[in-house]
Amino acid sequence: MESAGGGIRETSVIVVTLDTGEVYIIASLSSRLDTQVIHVDPTTGVLRYNAKPGFDVFKSEKEALDYITDGSHWSCRSTTYAHAILGYAALGSIGLLLVATKLTASVPNLPGGGCIYTVTESQWIKIQLQNPQPQGKGEEKNVNELTDLDINGKHYFCEARDITRPFPSRMCLREPDDEFVWNTWFSMPFKNIGLPQHCVTLLQGFAECRTFGTLGKVDGIVALIARRSRLHPGTRYLARGLNSCFSTGNEVECEQLVWVPRRAGQTVPFNTYVWRRGTIPIWWGAELKITAAEAEIYVSDSDPYKGSSEYYQRLSKRYDARNFDVAVGGSRNRKAFVPIVCINLLRSEEGKSERILVQHFEESLNYIKSTRKLPYTRIHLINYDWHASIKLKGEQQTIEGLWKHLKAHTVSVGISEGDFLPLRERIKDCRGEIIYNDDFEGAFCLRSRQNGVIRFNCADSLDRTNAASYFGSLQVFVEQCRRLCISLDSDLAFGYQSMSNYGGYTAPLPPGWEKRSDAVTGKTFYIDHNTRTTTWTHPCPDKPWKRFDMAFEEFKRSTILSPVSQLADIFLLAGDIHATLYTGSKAMHSQILSIFNDDAGKFKQFSAAQNMKITLQRRYKNAVVDSSRQKQLEIFLGMRLFKHLPSVSFHPLNVVSRPSGFFLKPVANMFPSSNGGASLLSFKRKDLVWVCPQAADVVELFIYLGEPCHVCQLLLTISHGVDDSTYPSTVDVRTGRSLDGLKLVLEGASIPHCVNGTNLLIPLTGAISPEDMAVTGAGSRLHAQDTSTLPLLYDFEELEGELDFLTRVVALTFYPAVSGKSPITFGEIEVLGVSLPWKGVFTNEGPGARLPEQAKNLQNENNLFSSGSKTNPFSGASSNENVTVPVQPSASANNLVDLLTGEVVLSEHFAAPVIGNAEDNGGDLLDFLDQAIVEYHGAETDHKSHDGKPSDSSSQQYIDCLKSIAGPRMEKKLNFMEAMKLEIERLRLDISAAERDRALLTIGTVPATLNPNVLLDEQYMGRLCRVANSLALLGQASLEDKITSAVGLETTDDTAIDFWNITSFGERCYGGLCEVRAETNAPTRASFSESSGGVSQSLFLCSQCERKVCKVCCAGRGALLVAGYGSREAMSYNGVVNQGGSGHGVQVDVSTNHTVVLDSVICKRCCDDTVLDALILDYVRVLVSKRRSARADSAAHEALNQVIGYSVRNCLSERNQSPDGPRTIKVLQKLLGSVESLAEFPFASFLHSVETGVDSAPFLSLLAPLESGSRHSYWKAPPSTTSVEFVIVLGTLSDVSGVVLLISPCGYSEVDAPTVQIWASNKIHKEERSCMGKWDLQSQITSSSEYYGPEKSVRENEVPRHVKFEFGNPVRCRIIWITLRLQRPGSKSLNLDNLNLLSLDENPFAEVTRRASFGGKVERDPCIHAKRILVVGSPVKKEMVDTSQGSDPMNLKGWLERGPPLNRFRVPIEAERLLDNDIILEQYLSPASPLLAGFRLDAFGAIKPLVTHSPFSNARIWDTSAALVDERHISPAVLYIQVSAVQEPHSIVTIAEYRLPEAKSGTAMYFDFPQEIQTRRIIFKLLGDIRAFADDPTEQDDAGSRAVPVAASLSLANKIKLYYYADPYELGKWASLSAV
Repeated sequence: MESAGGGIRETSVIVVTLDTGEVYIIASLSSRLDTQVIHVDPTTGVLRYNAKPGFDVFKSEKEALDYITDGSHWSCRSTTYAHAILGYAALGSIGLLLVATKLTASVPNLPGGGCIYTVTESQWIKIQLQNPQPQGKGEEKNVNELTDLDINGKHYFCEARDITRPFPSRMCLREPDDEFVWNTWFSMPFKNIGLPQHCVTLLQGFAECRTFGTLGKVDGIVALIARRSRLHPGTRYLARGLNSCFSTGNEVECEQLVWVPRRAGQTVPFNTYVWRRGTIPIWWGAELKITAAEAEIYVSDSDPYKGSSEYYQRLSKRYDARNFDVAVGGSRNRKAFVPIVCINLLRSEEGKSERILVQHFEESLNYIKSTRKLPYTRIHLINYDWHASIKLKGEQQTIEGLWKHLKAHTVSVGISEGDFLPLRERIKDCRGEIIYNDDFEGAFCLRSRQNGVIRFNCADSLDRTNAASYFGSLQVFVEQCRRLCISLDSDLAFGYQSMSNYGGYTAPLPPGWEKRSDAVTGKTFYIDHNTRTTTWTHPCPDKPWKRFDMAFEEFKRSTILSPVSQLADIFLLAGDIHATLYTGSKAMHSQILSIFNDDAGKFKQFSAAQNMKITLQRRYKNAVVDSSRQKQLEIFLGMRLFKHLPSVSFHPLNVVSRPSGFFLKPVANMFPSSNGGASLLSFKRKDLVWVCPQAADVVELFIYLGEPCHVCQLLLTISHGVDDSTYPSTVDVRTGRSLDGLKLVLEGASIPHCVNGTNLLIPLTGAISPEDMAVTGAGSRLHAQDTSTLPLLYDFEELEGELDFLTRVVALTFYPAVSGKSPITFGEIEVLGVSLPWKGVFTNEGPGARLPEQAKNLQNENNLFSSGSKTNPFSGASSNENVTVPVQPSASANNLVDLLTGEVVLSEHFAAPVIGNAEDNGGDLLDFLDQAIVEYHGAETDHKSHDGKPSDSSSQQYIDCLKSIAGPRMEKKLNFMEAMKLEIERLRLDISAAERDRALLTIGTVPATLNPNVLLDEQYMGRLCRVANSLALLGQASLEDKITSAVGLETTDDTAIDFWNITSFGERCYGGLCEVRAETNAPTRASFSESSGGVSQSLFLCSQCERKVCKVCCAGRGALLVAGYGSREAMSYNGVVNQGGSGHGVQVDVSTNHTVVLDSVICKRCCDDTVLDALILDYVRVLVSKRRSARADSAAHEALNQVIGYSVRNCLSERNQSPDGPRTIKVLQKLLGSVESLAEFPFASFLHSVETGVDSAPFLSLLAPLESGSRHSYWKAPPSTTSVEFVIVLGTLSDVSGVVLLISPCGYSEVDAPTVQIWASNKIHKEERSCMGKWDLQSQITSSSEYYGPEKSVRENEVPRHVKFEFGNPVRCRIIWITLRLQRPGSKSLNLDNLNLLSLDENPFAEVTRRASFGGKVERDPCIHAKRILVVGSPVKKEMVDTSQGSDPMNLKGWLERGPPLNRFRVPIEAERLLDNDIILEQYLSPASPLLAGFRLDAFGAIKPLVTHSPFSNARIWDTSAALVDERHISPAVLYIQVSAVQEPHSIVTIAEYRLPEAKSGTAMYFDFPQEIQTRRIIFKLLGDIRAFADDPTEQDDAGSRAVPVAASLSLANKIKLYYYADPYELGKWASLSAV
């Protein structure tokens, strides 16, 4: 194929799976000259690509393949060759890569270039991942079913052009129309790594072309391109009529493109005609009954036309060409309206089931006209009973009747005509609309554009629709040919010209033709300037649209039928494709398309039998297979993933410990190895066993991460079997930005014994303040006996760990089970984390481009809210009165960050939904969610003090709020609703749980008394959680539909009632005209409530009782989703979206055909109390989640500040004024020459922190790319510092040839020019480093004036001032030491005297602005300063990781195969009982039981659902741009198991408490007790974040059967077995029977 850029090579994709299990994607695009290598992380499945030449960018495919395989292709386990990437997704334990292995050029060469390829063969490549996170069996089944999705022959793409819009598209390939892109979600991983073009834009439908002509000559090409809309995907009985996205089932846009092929360099004339087909745009469906011959059709009895006007609005906007004539200079003929012509082919006879749809179709158009929402659109309905007409009149007269109906409308709508100009220089001669972009050379000149569209429909938009649209398009095809001077008249085919002038009609000349008269004879002739030929014959003598008036036989007799047959052949294929996609079978009644063939009648009897066969196939597939196909479509499109894949994370973590991560200190090994433990961090050998020396008391590993990140998880691979005690029993984890800044994040995490090769995942939080752990209940009561209160509603006592995206060092301390008695073995160690998109931050591209802008907005918000005004989070939409909060004086207005401690001074703040004053104007179907977006503002400056803790003001406000409810002396006990509103106030004030508890303890209040989890009885709490969980899922589904419905429409948010509508303390009913008066008893509190005076009293109408109700007395619109709770149970997980044939996100009761109207209002009197409680519970969960996301955002902005500083605003303005990318590349090339920069952030960093001056640029800015940060900023040390040592860890092992120091803009003087000394090494020990040289900059300063004074204006591509320190010979190393030391002779007076020896004219530092040119504030305080540090050389292209076991493999094998001296055997149990929802297990033992050594626990099968609350932002759950970190990684859910034993006399003693790692369901984990115990009763209790776990919904028989929302898969039943150690020889034959 020919590339869009003019290169000639075909796109090639090779998927290589190595013997190690690693998968690489080698892609060579036709639009590029290089080859990219994308690595699929074998643990999490995330795609890895860094755009580094020689690492993942190569000159050729062969070079890339040799690099991956080390030149040995025998190391490949499998190799798949493909032509295109269609998508990829990491779905838990499986990664799915979809590639096209065989393509067909269905439309080989479009006008202007570009080829449409149909995927004829595709392949799903399953990549087994090592992710041990528990995944339900139902989820795994759904992932496997996705691979059965029918791709082949039904999907197509174009690499060079946008084909999602009618031809020719004005938009470029990178901006497709989202309505017709089917792999948007599947292509997201490639967009996230900066390779959006590597995954093609996939369309579903049909694309095919045919050539036609006469006398063996190709006169033209006709192409049919049918784009299937994804807005209402699904199968026949699950996607009919309208849905909440304002789209119909089986909606297809069809385009008939005709052009005349020309040689290269010639103008190509073309024209195109577009029409639509789809089901009727009203709310209707069909219920399939096996016993009935036909499905029962029903129409919603509640607002069946809701969304119909939006559907037509989308069509009108897409096909509006009214402004086209104005653009081309023809304003006199401007069209007034956009016509939309609906050809309804349904049965309209009495007694027919489809008649009800005909009636409603007509009524819907009348309704739309009455709304006057489409003033410039004219909708015409033509009812034409296709089947009845054929039955009464026959096929030929039916076709003639259709033509009569279509003629006027087809002529009115017209077609689009134009030419492709191969050279853009010809644009000046174009009289029309000009279209061009970077996807193609040349330009399009469009002379006319189709205005409006004709739409065909039957019940299913299948057989009748395909036939009618063919005969309608046939008439247009003939006219298209006529306008291109291709005559289809049969007499002209034999060389005769028709003599009729058609009533004096004179046809216009085609483009490039001219009419002249012969000077001698006066006879008219015509000149074709395109081919430079002349003719006496008019090129287009025919009358336009003449065949519309012909009878069928006349049409057949006067038309060349070979092109007609070609067109019919295309429509037959297209009809089968559309029918197969919708019903699973081919189209029926297709024989009528062959009516122009002479032998058409021979196949009628065969067609009847074929139709019967297809009918039976459809009935079977619709009844049995449709649900599975629907699920496949939804997963492929990224819809309802919270239902189909509830626990799958769509933000896969990065394994940041893999190379180029490495151990800072070599790991000792009993069997010597040369790699120092590097293989422990590599995936090359999963069966690796690393044996530390004998009798190790503790083993400490220091891991330097390959990139900065926030560390989230530790993944350990068990290396030496379940019966071996050499694997460590516990681990401590410390993390930090540098080696000297490590903080403890996990202490004493249990590591159970497991089978060899088991993956154990240990979740990690950030560093938690010990003070918070002591004061907050979650920390203080974690080890106590009384832990009966489970946080089933939400985590009231959440401890917040520090988030740091600049973590670079992880220290792991492993402890053996018995100190000093046995060696310790290790398997692979992996550190998983979340990295910021630094590449995009620096290049202003991709996901990272938004971070600096967010930081700038955060600064603006902080400045804005420093005034102290604040909006009450509970205020109504009708209120415009704000509550004023006193502002405390701030120590600093700039919110600086302490670069030494890393503490963020930027404050945070939460606000409830900001609701505006609005009237109820009906709104859209999903308007209830328009205000469901919780706006997050920066905190007021008085909320947080500069140590990151709330000021007394915010804490006092919280206490005042509490006392206003409970009384000044706290004499009143809070009920559930009051406690929840108090929590909302706490979150609004930006107070953490620990800070709240600290404030409560100051007034003598026990925090547990305000815990909502203890204020409800257990049974009611179970019902409440079920409703709240259903509300969360339904809210997520509604948001998805709201986002989808906005495609192609301009939507506005004008809803007055938000999703929750939570009132504040003291907010009362407005009174007056409100007839409900639900909120009249609320106590008044001036500081938190709003007066009713001056409030605009907007009234609504309750949809249940039909009484007038004010906003305060309305329930949130989310209540409408679960409004049926009072009569039946709220919907379960499985019930979401399986809601009838016509709606996603709309609740349909099939038995009554009743649709819940989602844009109505329900008052609090009519709303069930449980639903009201569920709304406030959901709202608190949303605010908690929002707080977590805001903490992540704040940490990201802090990381940005530490790299480029909060000169972000200046940095952005400079970046916007002039793009630095091309300039930076040229400057680097001049600066570096043939070497590379080896120490550039984020790949390199500092190993130790360095003291930094107050007004300095961030420390890490020394390693930042040249284009980052402000041009005028630079780093400097404090004036008191005379020596600084930088320890730089390079991005990879490199051959270093020197160091380049970029001089600060202020320049050097004789007093601040440092002495530079450089060392190099591979280890962190100073005694092992090698000195590379010592340089005195002061001598260079005196010998050259280049470095003196402030930097002058830099010219374009000029190399900045710098000093090079070249080594004698390149040295291979990983760590570079650079010491900068000031030389200060004797005293400062001497120093100043030396400076004064220079005259004012000669010394630039002696000017008035002299102090600004120094690094220090005053001339008496010189300091060390620099702009950038560049380490130059060449990286070692591939670090070879030695995966051998050591120099003595035989001894290692013998050591590993030693049999254990003691084995585990099961302790028999006399009785056991389960308590508290099966999370407490008591076991009773015999008095003769042996000493208990430990217990076996089988890993739970519970999953952690991704969706736990309604959405708070307008983003899908898989949209990585919406959140930096998955919420589950910010506050990870951890389970503990507490073991207690009953000792004499009946006292319960806690034996131990184990932090449970995550493992695959059913994994056997063995935990030894600290010491053997003797007891007759032992108690196991499950603790921790139990609420975060749930059962796999696809495995539940009855989701609502359990009274308490504790996952059944967390039950301890049959999960625990006690064991003791014994010699198997002593037990004899009983050993095998009682082994555990």
